[in-house]
Amino acid sequence: MRRGTFLAPLLLLLGVGGAQAEPPLKLPQIDLIRVQKAARTMELWSDGRLVHVIPHIQLGDEPTGPKRFEGDERTPEGRYEIDWGNPKSAYHLSLHISYPNAQDRAYAQARGRSAGGMIMIHGQPNALPVGRVPGDWTDGCIAVANAEIEALYESVPDGTPIEIKP
Repeated sequence: MRRGTFLAPLLLLLGVGGAQAEPPLKLPQIDLIRVQKAARTMELWSDGRLVHVIPHIQLGDEPTGPKRFEGDERTPEGRYEIDWGNPKSAYHLSLHISYPNAQDRAYAQARGRSAGGMIMIHGQPNALPVGRVPGDWTDGCIAVANAEIEALYESVPDGTPIEIKP
């Protein structure tokens, strides 16, 4: 028996070798992003229709409650905008969320603190060759898979509203 004769059926049985890579995620232009923190989902809307849901988003190390101060490792809650993108991010692409707004700054300043900033939707760390960091791990950002941030980066223009709900 030739070597390949035995190996080919075994590889097919294991699903190795014949598997096709998933096609890249293609999205229409997104005009609203709605994040449900407790459900760990990101809804993507276009022309008033829900067009895609990204499951398993990752949040800050302290995901419960709104972001109030720099360093609290919470993800903001409220209505903001995507206001710019960074193709040279320390993570696999990133989109900046306009946190803090005037109310966020006023709340923190009234308590003698900084509201923080640089909250992004981003991919996984560039140093991670494949896969995802497990669990909630950001400092308040929203992390998604690299293929998902690539699709978002292409389909979310500056000025897109983002609603982040508990």
